[in-house]
Amino acid sequence: MSKLEDLWDGTPTGKPPVDAILAAGRAEAARRRKLRQTVLAVGATAAVVGAFVAGAAVGNGPGPHVSASRSDASPAAFQADLKPAQSCAQLLESYRDRGLGIVTAWGWGFGDRRETYKAEDLGADLAEQAAPERTSSGQRSQTSSETGTNVQETGVDEPDTVKTDGDLVVRLRGRDLVVYDATGPTMVKRATLNLPRLEDGELLLSGSRVVAIGSDAVSPRDELTGARRGSRVIAVSLADPADPRITSTVTYSSRVLSARQHASSVRLVLAAGLPTLDFVQPGGKVSEREALAANRRAVEKSTIKDWLPSYDVGDGSEQLLECTNVAVPPDSAGLDTVSIVGFTAKEPTRPHAIGLAGATTIAYESADHLYLADSQTPWGCGRCMLDSRMEPFAPPKGAGTTHLYDFTLDGIDAVHVASGEVEGTIADRWSLDEADDVLRVAVGPSSETGNFNSVVTFRREGKELTEIGRLDGLGRDEELKGVRWFDGLAVLVTYRETDPLFTVDLADPAKPRLLGELKIPGYSDYLHPLSDAWMLGIGDGGGGSGAQIGLFNTADLTNVRRTAVESYPGAYALASQDPRSFTWLPLRDTALTVIQHEGQVKLVVLKVTHGRLSSKVRTVEYGDDAAQVRTLGLPDGRVVLVTGEDVRFLDLP
Repeated sequence: MSKLEDLWDGTPTGKPPVDAILAAGRAEAARRRKLRQTVLAVGATAAVVGAFVAGAAVGNGPGPHVSASRSDASPAAFQADLKPAQSCAQLLESYRDRGLGIVTAWGWGFGDRRETYKAEDLGADLAEQAAPERTSSGQRSQTSSETGTNVQETGVDEPDTVKTDGDLVVRLRGRDLVVYDATGPTMVKRATLNLPRLEDGELLLSGSRVVAIGSDAVSPRDELTGARRGSRVIAVSLADPADPRITSTVTYSSRVLSARQHASSVRLVLAAGLPTLDFVQPGGKVSEREALAANRRAVEKSTIKDWLPSYDVGDGSEQLLECTNVAVPPDSAGLDTVSIVGFTAKEPTRPHAIGLAGATTIAYESADHLYLADSQTPWGCGRCMLDSRMEPFAPPKGAGTTHLYDFTLDGIDAVHVASGEVEGTIADRWSLDEADDVLRVAVGPSSETGNFNSVVTFRREGKELTEIGRLDGLGRDEELKGVRWFDGLAVLVTYRETDPLFTVDLADPAKPRLLGELKIPGYSDYLHPLSDAWMLGIGDGGGGSGAQIGLFNTADLTNVRRTAVESYPGAYALASQDPRSFTWLPLRDTALTVIQHEGQVKLVVLKVTHGRLSSKVRTVEYGDDAAQVRTLGLPDGRVVLVTGEDVRFLDLP
């Protein structure tokens, strides 16, 4: 019997005070931490001379109480400070220990259930700014991926509701995959295929294969967020576009945090969430102290199957992760099970998976690295529209440091190579970037910083992400709204009453240097480079005035100027939240973006000419289908417009 159970025998006269229960829990957690550290140390020593190095890290054979997993893991998947569990018993001890620290009389506490923010290539070294003429930042036009999606990183494709290979256009409308032929003078629908049980799905396209990724419509919902706990991956062959066929279906008991595609390799980052246990709540004859004691016993009795995610390829559920493929981060990293899953578009049923027994909310992928971050909710009101009368926000207490995990990528495998920490909070994946093996991070204020934003740089030194440079004091008492990275430059936008746009010299990553600051009304949530001297900013005019699009001349980085602005009173620009609703057509010097005004969804056709903007606005949709509207540029120069009910070619001047 545990010390907690010694305190309470289930009778009214045997009820201990809540503080006694908590004190006992703290003592038990300390004992477990000491035991776990001892086991880790002994296990690590044994691994040097034992068979662990040869096999345990890659999951050869199941641990106790776990069925053999059919997923694979990359060899030697943890090569830095993160160490895989030595056994299922040790991993379960870690889960229970940290679970006892956050369970309450009402179930799981809110401290480790952080909201995931979705926001969801700029160049050569900067020379000294001795003269006002332009210095090269490597800034260049950012175009859509080969499948038509406006992406964060060149060469790293992202899922969307519409994809194209130039000849075919495939779109997901609800659960229907619709295939169109784009080779003729008009779009021709070739086929419609229902994708069973897929909810909120999006597509990746690799050759003649579609990979649809979304929530599993029959999986349970999370008690706190209401989101589905499971996900679903459906592969479809387009070998015959008139007769698309489902080739495989895989379900996971975790939700998707991130999905990316490198060539034919697909990588998912999944979060399992905290397990559903037999918790009780106070009420009726159950007091708060009784509920707390009962819930702590439920955590004590949890099994490894409660914590580890599973997957199903159609013939029975299996554990996705072996215990010895799961690394245990520091206790301060929060509690969850995050899986990094890789597979090819040809063989989605053969995933390679490794896990992290901790909580991360942000995933950023460069061409050859994956970075995970566990940042808590940024200070302020996130992406809400700030009112000029609002007082400055204070940094949240207890949200001082963000953990960073660096994985190198090789095909469908991921290998942990370094870890680090940064003081401050990270808003979303757009706040991270990698160039020349240097990680650059834009962070907001936290309890460990002042009320300002910062740019921080890291380099891998051995097994650590070591901070090598930091520039503080950007946008004091203001919220970080937008970030765009270049090889030798960062452009940041903050906002409270005005829109300071900062240019930061990163040519020497060890010495980030503020080059210039432009203050204008409103703010830009999304920044898009058009060329080596021009950039668009899409956001809001401030004070509830509506959407605005500004054109910035960045030829002189010490004196960035906004040369033109187009305003759309009362409207909201969708690219502020979802950059996939924006398309840049460099051969036409034209940008296409979607705005919403009351019940109307409108397409803005924005012409950029000699530092000026001219726009035409046309209504293309109504009601709730704004998120469905997309534009795709085809290789032959034609443009496809996708609305809620239609896919057609768009007439442009």
